[in-house]
Amino acid sequence: TDLDSFVLDPTNPSLNLPSKVLFPTVASDVVAAVNFAKDNGLEISVKNSGHSYQGASSKKNTLLLNMNRYTHYAPTGIMDCDASNLGSTVAEDLSNQPCLLSLAKNKSSLIRVGGGENFDKVFRAVIAANEEEGYKYHLGGAAVGWSWQGGLEGTTGGRLYGFGVDQVVQLEMVLPNGVHVKFGPTEWEDASAEGFIVPCTKAKVVSGVCRSNPDEHDEEKWIWERCPGPEDFGIDFNDLWFAVRGGGGGTWGVVTSVYLQLHDYLPFSPYFFNLLSTEECSAIVPLFAAFKALYISAPSLLNVTKEHSHSLACGSRDALNFFWCYGEEDVMQAWTRFLDQNNLTDPANVACLGSFPGTSGYAELMIKGNSNDRIPGKVPDAPAPSPIGAPYAYVLVPQSWIDESVENIQTVLESAVSFSGSGGVPSPYYAFGGATASGSDQANSLSQALAMLLSCCRYSLLLMTRKIFLGQFVPPDEDWTKPCPREWTFEERREKCISFQEAIYGTERLARLEAIKKAVDPHFVFNCGNCIGNNLPEASKTQDGKDDGSSPAAAEPLLGSSSDEPSGASTASSFAAAIATTAVYLIINII
Repeated sequence: TDLDSFVLDPTNPSLNLPSKVLFPTVASDVVAAVNFAKDNGLEISVKNSGHSYQGASSKKNTLLLNMNRYTHYAPTGIMDCDASNLGSTVAEDLSNQPCLLSLAKNKSSLIRVGGGENFDKVFRAVIAANEEEGYKYHLGGAAVGWSWQGGLEGTTGGRLYGFGVDQVVQLEMVLPNGVHVKFGPTEWEDASAEGFIVPCTKAKVVSGVCRSNPDEHDEEKWIWERCPGPEDFGIDFNDLWFAVRGGGGGTWGVVTSVYLQLHDYLPFSPYFFNLLSTEECSAIVPLFAAFKALYISAPSLLNVTKEHSHSLACGSRDALNFFWCYGEEDVMQAWTRFLDQNNLTDPANVACLGSFPGTSGYAELMIKGNSNDRIPGKVPDAPAPSPIGAPYAYVLVPQSWIDESVENIQTVLESAVSFSGSGGVPSPYYAFGGATASGSDQANSLSQALAMLLSCCRYSLLLMTRKIFLGQFVPPDEDWTKPCPREWTFEERREKCISFQEAIYGTERLARLEAIKKAVDPHFVFNCGNCIGNNLPEASKTQDGKDDGSSPAAAEPLLGSSSDEPSGASTASSFAAAIATTAVYLIINII
């Protein structure tokens, strides 16, 4: 058809596709490519795992670095840490820093992941290690690009362990100045008194080293040394640690590898509700949706105290008939009790919910369930790429509002949009709560609003009373409940509406990220679509690398009282807009 010809034509000028592609295999290739682009006035786009629906991993008229052929570390990258080293001094070359930080988190294992290794490659590496060593390891999330945008782990235990970004222990990158660096926290302190389950990264104690022989291909011969002074180097690793983890991929440089936290293996219990198998099950689909919402979101409304609930062990993506649990849980007991409360104790009703036996983890389940003869050994991307965007958006729901009443949960379920095959009943994406608030080192750039959330729900863009359009919110001095008029030109929207970036990060956090961007990449070699700095007017971009008067602000605490929040319009930007738009940004970067 004419549409197919238009969409599939790679020479179509309307497509946002880079003109040249490089496939680095070692770090020296990346260093050479960045220096070439810098010296010749080119922009670079980066595809690590390719996990960017907003298009940050490709851009027209750029040199694309596709990291798919880069060194694969995961197959041999699992590291078990010696607990006797806890409290040791961090080595100058940071070689022991990942293990020391891991041990401080009461964890003992890590995995090194290459800049181009996607979920499939990394999960298969962990599965192989578990099969060989007797099921020791649990991996929350793996893909590099997915992590930098937050990384929801609704299916892999995120409510127990935190966001994908919280699993990062050390970073290795090639920066826009062409320098190959690695960096991570070198001092931390206990934060359990403040409600956190991991140590807090102390201010100004993220350390980094630079590779002094960037042309060397053999990693065994790499030399890591102290970086040049600030006047020659100009990089603050504290700011970079903050910015990369949550500030989006593709704009801070090229991630070549990362150490991720592994957790102790927990038994996996995948649950499935037989939506349409029998008349009994079909009749209680709405009731199951309510049970799932209550069990995961507000167990206290099931007359179960949070202290005695195992609901944090469970999570779900936005598919009604599935949810996934790890370790100790009491789903079937709670389901039976719930049916009893609703006078539906017939065993046929109880049997509508069941578990898959003999599955060791979510990744294994996906591999078994998606095996195919056409591409053996591969799992299809889901949802599949499409040239036409979906006609819905996700809205985040605060925990405090859900806790108020069963009626509020019912409002969510009645208003959201359902997937096909769910019996017409919607299901929120249950990936928030628990460790997504308490698992942070308090030094990443995710919005504060995320700490207050529980779930997110899919709403039709055509039916929503208050429509949400990316990057099209009216400024707070007008009316935050109305979208930017669709009939306005792009120029009018840029002038009168807040940006995609501000809606996600809030005014103060975005200002800090933009200041870091100007310091790290003053020539905007990395300038991906909808990334930090991409929306800045050309006049505000520092092209000579000199200080333009802005400097990165102090980090905001992730959890705090309302008095810690900015006031007035900034509060609306930091919370209200983030509640709405961060959902769209994060939900499309999920497992």
